[in-house]
Amino acid sequence: MKIAFVTNICPHYRRPTFELLAKRSDTDFYFFSAGDEWYWQQAHGVERGDFRHQYLRGWRIGRTRITPTLPWKLLRGGYDVYVKCINGKFALPVTFLIARLRRKPFVLWTGVWMRLQTPIHRLIFPLTRFIYRHADAVVVYGEHVKRYLASEGVDPARIFVAAHAVDNAAYGQPVDPAELAALRGRLGLDEAGAVVLSLGRLVAEKGYDYLLRAWAAAGESVGRARATLLIVGEGDDRGRLEALAAALGVAATVRFAGYVPAGETRPFYALADLFVLPSVTTASFKEPWGLVVNEAFNQGAPVIASDAVGAAAGGMVRPGVNGLIVPERDSGTLARALADLLDRPELRRSMGAAARATVAMWTNERMVEGFLRAVAAAAGVPRNGEE
Repeated sequence: MKIAFVTNICPHYRRPTFELLAKRSDTDFYFFSAGDEWYWQQAHGVERGDFRHQYLRGWRIGRTRITPTLPWKLLRGGYDVYVKCINGKFALPVTFLIARLRRKPFVLWTGVWMRLQTPIHRLIFPLTRFIYRHADAVVVYGEHVKRYLASEGVDPARIFVAAHAVDNAAYGQPVDPAELAALRGRLGLDEAGAVVLSLGRLVAEKGYDYLLRAWAAAGESVGRARATLLIVGEGDDRGRLEALAAALGVAATVRFAGYVPAGETRPFYALADLFVLPSVTTASFKEPWGLVVNEAFNQGAPVIASDAVGAAAGGMVRPGVNGLIVPERDSGTLARALADLLDRPELRRSMGAAARATVAMWTNERMVEGFLRAVAAAAGVPRNGEE
C-alpha cells in the first residue's frame, strides 16, 4: 500500500519515528507548515530525515495555514491510504475530502483529549466530531485519548494506540560525571543538594505559577532546604515568573537556565533527582502527552505530573511506582508531593529505576506498529495473523 502522511512539521523527536515508518511502509510525508505554530518553540526549528518528504509552501490567514499544492499532490500521488494529524484547519478537511472523493481509507492521528473551548474550536467542533466518527481508523497517543474519543461516539474498535515515544537509545545514554559536575558548577548548584527539574515553554498552560507556589510552600521540608528548582526553557512568561519567585521569597533556590537546544538537554535530565510537569488545562490546550516525561524517565528521574498531562492520564506515570500524579492547579498537593520525594532519597532511587523500566516499553517500534495496525485495519488488510 502507498500511504500519504500529512502533518504540520517534522519535529526533532519525530524524525526517528518517521524514518522507521518509512522503512516499514511505502509512505510519502507532506509537511504543510513552516514550523511557526504558536505552540512550537521556534528555536527548535524543523527536521528533515531519511524518508520521502516535502515541505509545502503556503501562507497564513490568522492561525490557518493554506498550502494550495496539497490537494493536487494528494490527488495525483496514487495513494491507497491517507493519514492526517488532527491539526490544520485547511489541511485536515482537504485530506479527508480527497480520501472520500477517491474512495480510499482515511486515518486520523490525534493526541487531543478534550473539547477545545476557543470560539473557533467551538464553531468547527461539529466538523471535527464528524471526522472523528467517520475516519476509517484513528491513531491516538494513549489510552486517555481513546477514552475521550469513545465518549464522543467513536467506535473503540477503530481506535489504535501508537504509544508516544522518543529515541530511547539517544536519551538513555549515560552522561560523564565530569560533565555533570561542570554543569552543576555553571548553574551554581549546591554540590550536595537535590535538583528538581522542569523543562518546557514558559507559558501559562505549562503551570509554572503553581510550581513556584508549591516550591515556596514546600520550604519546611528537610530535603527542600538544600534543593534547587531548575527551570529550563524560554517563553513570554519568563519575566513574570522570575518576579513571582522573588515575591515568594524563593529566588535564591530557583534557577532559570533559559533555552537549551533539544540535542543538549540530556545532561540536565541526568542532573535531576526529580522532574516536575505541572501543566494546566486552558481553552486551547491540554497537554497531549508531554514527551519530557519519556526523556526524564530515560535518565532515571521520577516524575511528578499534574492530571492534565497526557503521559499521566495515559498510563506512563504510575503513582507510587515511577512518580506521582497531582491535581492540576493545586499548589498545596504539589508542595506535599515535592516534600515527600525530597525527604525520601531511597524512594526517589527506586522510582527512578522503575522509570527506566517503564520507558523501555515506550518505543518508536511500538509507536510505528500502532500506525501500521491502524492503516491495515482501515484498508481491510489482515496484519500479523489477525482476521
